[in-house]
Amino acid sequence: MTFRPDAKLDPTQVEDRRRGGFRAGGPVVVGGGGIGLIILIAALLLGVDPTALIDTSYQPPIEGAQSVQECRTGADANRRADCRVVGFVDSVQKYWNDEFTRRGTTYAPATTVIFTGYVQAACGTASGAQGPFYCPSDQKVYLDLSFFDELETRFGAQGGPFAVGYVIAHEYGHHIQNELGLLRQSSSARASVRVELQADCLAGVWAKNAADTGYLQPPTNEEIAQALDAAAAVGDDRIQQQTEGRVTPESWTHGSSEQRQFWFKAGYTSGNMDRCDTSSV
Repeated sequence: MTFRPDAKLDPTQVEDRRRGGFRAGGPVVVGGGGIGLIILIAALLLGVDPTALIDTSYQPPIEGAQSVQECRTGADANRRADCRVVGFVDSVQKYWNDEFTRRGTTYAPATTVIFTGYVQAACGTASGAQGPFYCPSDQKVYLDLSFFDELETRFGAQGGPFAVGYVIAHEYGHHIQNELGLLRQSSSARASVRVELQADCLAGVWAKNAADTGYLQPPTNEEIAQALDAAAAVGDDRIQQQTEGRVTPESWTHGSSEQRQFWFKAGYTSGNMDRCDTSSV
């Protein structure tokens, strides 16, 4: 099992907005990037209006829906997808809090918001079709759990629990960048690639130290392979090949499959955030 069954989860770090309502349209203005914007990028490459991806129909509240407040132990995280998110968020934030403390500074926790269909963030209205993203304006990570099905069915990833951990750790990598003053809005695709690859590296750093947080058992080679496979699945070259039938490196915003795997492995091998300097990329 990935999680220690007796580990105590803190569900207050995850905000559950899976309650139905209007899937309103509007501007899709999300900050930070991350795994997020995958579908948006593909839409722009194809000349499709990305706002058309947002369903404006009414979604009734889900009767008897489960809540993350029921996620109390690692055993719950091994059984339920939403509790797995809680467990990974708890582990990621425990690691970064401890690491910032060790370095003599203070870590400000970031809430993860799970939603269905669409969500209103401080960065604007976003559709779940865009994928997970970090909004620096409210310092929250946003995640529609259906993305992990898309990761397998649309992008060809093998999936698995540690692929979920990689995605979440990547988005929290953007929060770390924001905390350190490294996350800046830029129109430069090259700057965006550097930011994204650094977030991949920071995800690898967490993965190396994940077991020390007390929530997870040491990751197996198979689980690390799940993370690397997920990183490759969302490489710009692979997405462009699938959507356009050709690869145009000058338009990349997240990096190639090979680059994303390289930087995750750099973080995982070293376990040290100081090794995540992507300025030379």
